[in-house]
Amino acid sequence: MFSSSSPPPVPLEKVFQYIDLHQDEFVQMLKEWVAIESDSVQPVPHFRQELSRMMAVAADTLQRLGAHVASVDMGSQQLPDGQSLPIPPVILAELGNDPTKATVCFYGHLDVQPADRADGWLTDPYMLTEVDGKLYGRGATDNKGPVLAWINAVSAFRALEQDLPVNVKFIIEGMEEAGSVALEELMEKEKDRFFSGVDCVVISDNLWISKRKPAVTYGTRGNSYFTVEVKCRDQDFHSGTFGGILHEPMADLVALLGSLVDPSGHILVPGIYDEVAPLTEEEVNTYKAIDLDLEEYRNSSQVATFLFDTKEEILMHLWRYPSLSIHGIEGAFDEPGAKTVIPGRVIGKFSIRLVPHMNVSVVEKQVTQHLEDVFSKRNSSNKMVVSMALGLHPWIANINNTQYIAAKRAIRTVFGTDPDMIRDGSTIPITKMFQDIVHKSVVMIPLGAVDDGEHSQNEKINRMTTNENKAEDICIQLFHHSVGTRDTSLKACCTTFKMTGAGSQ
Repeated sequence: MFSSSSPPPVPLEKVFQYIDLHQDEFVQMLKEWVAIESDSVQPVPHFRQELSRMMAVAADTLQRLGAHVASVDMGSQQLPDGQSLPIPPVILAELGNDPTKATVCFYGHLDVQPADRADGWLTDPYMLTEVDGKLYGRGATDNKGPVLAWINAVSAFRALEQDLPVNVKFIIEGMEEAGSVALEELMEKEKDRFFSGVDCVVISDNLWISKRKPAVTYGTRGNSYFTVEVKCRDQDFHSGTFGGILHEPMADLVALLGSLVDPSGHILVPGIYDEVAPLTEEEVNTYKAIDLDLEEYRNSSQVATFLFDTKEEILMHLWRYPSLSIHGIEGAFDEPGAKTVIPGRVIGKFSIRLVPHMNVSVVEKQVTQHLEDVFSKRNSSNKMVVSMALGLHPWIANINNTQYIAAKRAIRTVFGTDPDMIRDGSTIPITKMFQDIVHKSVVMIPLGAVDDGEHSQNEKINRMTTNENKAEDICIQLFHHSVGTRDTSLKACCTTFKMTGAGSQ
């Protein structure tokens, strides 16, 4: 699909100049989008209405660019408390159907995590605020800013009355932060229709590892989320009346959770590392080339000491080795004050980040067996139940595939440097969905810097004031490196990054 030959003589400088001249307009549009409180996490009617409004605004924006847009009704979501809430529509948009051109499909989402000024925001999270070249607002980097980057890339070609070098498709949803409710079913239905002519899928929904150097992401960890319940009875006990004469559920649970991981971060579940992909010399060299200032990383993380001392060890344990994290205990007394209670029933919550080639079902069996063995040795009269609440597989791509070659070429054209080739320690299920359901290659091109604060207070994206390093430029260049026939096409990708007016520095 992609070619190493020189790109055709498309006058991209005119497109770049258009972007530079219209930066303020792009930022204003981002401001309007950020102002919509499209929170998908809190299941209340107000936010669902805002989500529907956000999707309608995006659909209208694409229609005004000449796209064929379908807003797919996704039905309703039944919640555990009995209420039913509408699922916002998914946008399927198409621009161009030239069979001689490659077709690039961009995935993005327009829902956001909850945000409130009282949580520690320095500005109103739903009012995009510029401070020292940084644009603060919920959704600025996750994921409204990157979605607009790709839309603005298309708009520049349209404004200049230039043909797009590739066919472009958009799939944009509004429930990603809530688990992409009902999206998998839609992708199954559309795999032989909307996705049939797609050559590759591009996702810009994560961050660089650096504040300065761009990156391309080729892998994410999976996630197995567990609960372990220990129960004596449904009611709590008074510790003066019952303390010392029964097996306390909390004591059992603390022992169980303490058996999972040692102080060095090594997971103690037998067999858990058996299927982890072996480390190769090529992979080690990839880690060595990554731009990561450990001192800056420690300072920005506000962590005095990490478990590992070298850049390579830290990156490998973030990306290519599994990790186990204990998240909390339900049913325990956690309020201020001294309450002399023995919880009658407690639930511990923990998760394991999975890496290639770990299997979710195998991990579930290993964890369950381990906890049952530990619990049996305590000779407790309590009841224990282990459940896996979530099981998501890891994802990894071949960095030598043509779409990755095109992405690297695009970034090199815009930034004058090769990108860091990185993996992401978190889980982005949509990548695996595209790979397994639609059977399309996926390339992840982050548009946000490491300090952009996705999901956090004071989320931001950097606004560039020079003629370099704009998100839209990369989008345009990626388009440019994808053009031509299907056999000689990924020359279009580089163009995309310059197009938002908001970029990363």
